[in-house]
Parts: sequence; structure tokens; C-alpha cells
Amino acid sequence: MVLYLTGLATLLLTALSLGPSFAHVLEALPRLTRWSPELWRETTVFNGQFALFAIVGGPLDVAAILVAFLLAYLLSNEKLAFRFCLAGAALMAAALMAWFAIVAPVNSELATWQPGPVPQDFNAVRWRWEVGHMVVAALKALGFVFLCIALLAPRLRRLRAYN
Repeated sequence: MVLYLTGLATLLLTALSLGPSFAHVLEALPRLTRWSPELWRETTVFNGQFALFAIVGGPLDVAAILVAFLLAYLLSNEKLAFRFCLAGAALMAAALMAWFAIVAPVNSELATWQPGPVPQDFNAVRWRWEVGHMVVAALKALGFVFLCIALLAPRLRRLRAYN
């Protein structure tokens, strides 16, 4: 029962963590190609559109990683499932590290922006912020897939035994 509940918690937390990251990917194309610099800056920097992404998303990311590593520990006696779970947990951790390496420095720069003229380096900052979120989403999506495979692997082996 502990393994089942931990697996369920892992998938739920990972899916909830992936959701906001995937939302960034869905928003990126119009934000990069259609939005004026002024609109991008107003929504991203000044009007708190992404405030809950940090307040809710940050703890979800950490919880998803911790529970995924716990699940890997619980699956340590199932070689294939353990390997996939460990890889999934590592990918989720890599996503968080990518956020700190790519997005967090941009967020720090955005926090210094003031109303008025758009900064000269606007395009470089915007691209790094948007692409950074895409990298994070890709790593989380791969992590989610690996975690799903980890939980399905033992069942797949049993299905093959029946055929």
C-alpha cells in the first residue's frame, strides 16, 4: 500500500509541477512573435501574472523531486523500475537546476526593471526567459515519462509472462 500511495503521489506531484511549465510553453509562441515588448514587460514583470507560479510551483517542484526519489528507494528491489524511477527523479531535479541556472538570473534582472523605456537588451532577456522555461518543461516532461514507465515496468513484465 505504501508503494502504491507513493507512486500515486509521485505522479500527481510531477503532473502538477509539469502543468505550469507546460503552460509557459503554450504561451511562448505568441509572447515571442506577436506581443509588443511593452505588453510582454507589463504582463511578465509589472502585473504579477506569474506570482502563483513561484508560490505554488516552487514547493510542488521540490515535493515532486523528493517523493520521486522516495519512490526510487521503495522500488530498489525491482531493477528496471528502480532505474527508470531514478532517471525520472534525476530529470525532475535537472529541471529545477535548469530553472535556477537559466530562469532565476533572468528573474533577478527583471526585478530591477522600472516603468519607462524598454531596456536595450530586452530581446535577449525575453528569449532567455522564454527558452529557459521551455528547457525546464522538456526536462519535466521526460521525467514524468520515465516515472510512468517505472510504475508500469513491473506490470509489463507480468503481462509478457502471461502471453
